Amino acid sequence: MTEPVSSIRNLGPAVEAMFARVGVTTAEQLRELGADEGYRMVLKSGVRPHFIGYYALVMGLQGRSWNDCQGVEKENLRKKFDQIVVQTLGPKKKGRSDIEAALDKLGVRSPD
Repeated sequence: MTEPVSSIRNLGPAVEAMFARVGVTTAEQLRELGADEGYRMVLKSGVRPHFIGYYALVMGLQGRSWNDCQGVEKENLRKKFDQIVVQTLGPKKKGRSDIEAALDKLGVRSPD
């Protein structure tokens, strides 16, 4: 039986449409690709990097709620997310907005 992408926990119609634009139309296809490769595909299609979207995808593919990601696991996923973004889009698009970069530089936010 073929299941839609939205049958995966945490993923709704908007994520389903985003994956459909890159040719991933079933939950089985996405599971086979895995979170990292699937996320690379959507980044290459022009989707703006979004950390919560990435870790919701990772958690969903594990059958876990998106807000189950915490502590060291979340920190490690952030590092992996940043790597994926830099490898896919180049070093100038690390997934941070200009305001976030400015806050980091001022020391208002702790660096990841």
